Amino acid sequence: MHRNRPGQTVFSQVLACIPRWEFLRAYRVCAVRPPRSGAFSPRDHFLTLSFAQMTFRESLRDIEACLNAQSGLAYQLGLRSVITRSGLARANEQRDWHPWEYLALTLMPKVRSLYADEPNALDLDVPIIAVDSSLIDLSFALCPWANWNGTDAAIKLHAALDLRGPIPAFINVTLATYGDVCWLDELPLEPGAFYLMDRGYIDFRRLRRIADAGAFFVIRDRPDIRCYVVASRRVDRSTNLRADQSIRLNGSYAPKHWPGLLRRVSVYDVDHARRLAFWTNQWTLSAGTIAALYRNRWQIELFFRWLKHELRIRTFYGTTANAVRLQLWASICTYLAMAITRKQLGITTNLTTFVQVLSLHAISKTPIAELFTKSHAKKPDLRCASH
Repeated sequence: MHRNRPGQTVFSQVLACIPRWEFLRAYRVCAVRPPRSGAFSPRDHFLTLSFAQMTFRESLRDIEACLNAQSGLAYQLGLRSVITRSGLARANEQRDWHPWEYLALTLMPKVRSLYADEPNALDLDVPIIAVDSSLIDLSFALCPWANWNGTDAAIKLHAALDLRGPIPAFINVTLATYGDVCWLDELPLEPGAFYLMDRGYIDFRRLRRIADAGAFFVIRDRPDIRCYVVASRRVDRSTNLRADQSIRLNGSYAPKHWPGLLRRVSVYDVDHARRLAFWTNQWTLSAGTIAALYRNRWQIELFFRWLKHELRIRTFYGTTANAVRLQLWASICTYLAMAITRKQLGITTNLTTFVQVLSLHAISKTPIAELFTKSHAKKPDLRCASH
């Protein structure tokens, strides 16, 4: 249960979800030795970047000015080191990012367990996970190491999003040149779960791995892959459904990795005047449910848009690959800590509004629950009494 000590800032209340022992354990597991005693500690480094994420700071100068503007503010936020722009810049360039990645990956199952009672897509009592990736643009002049097409620089954020919450089930950060479909090899699979993917993830060897794990996929078809219809089932054409078929793959490569049947569900997209088809290895749900499942995949695109807008991953505090990764993992950890806080306090305000309110009151010492308690006190009558 989330506990609040009297006099604790809102920022400290949120970051209490990541206790010091858990932070130090990440360094031990990753076999990374913290700097010598008396230096800018990894914990203070992490708290500084988390503060920057929560309060929307734009630069190292901005971070330094805010934390040093008020005497004792940094101490009240849990920081024990002197925060300087040069110290932050060196830490961002030299500190290993792997412990922060490990910390984020250990927080994700904790957050998902808290949100397990959230309504799921179509009220199915199984995890429904949308899989996608998004490019995060960088300056080509400042970050030549991230060059991926000769004229642009970017890194790629891969995510598997549990649609309950929504909460990330797994995240990875790679160079932009890393193929989306290759990331499926790293994705942890859960028996019984549904994985919703666009056609860029079609690779039958990797789809077979999902099926062999006892999980299901719903993926948009690719018209260039040859197949033929083995059987058809009746659908209600008064809806947007057009076909529910059993298909077998043709060619030399695809049947080798998927020799059995696949189910193809076709719908008509009225808004864009086009016909869409989805492949799945799930045979018991209705065709309408399969189509509705894929429609929920768009939540991950909303998640990427929200993540880029609400957290500071459009402006970076450093230009090295190490600095960029540290900031990204600090952003993700901060997001997860806020999601934990919201759930443990039983706050029903949507996550976007919750983040905005916390950013405004980060240095306030008000208990977070009180920030979301509507006052029903009678307003004073300010009208002048007539005599």
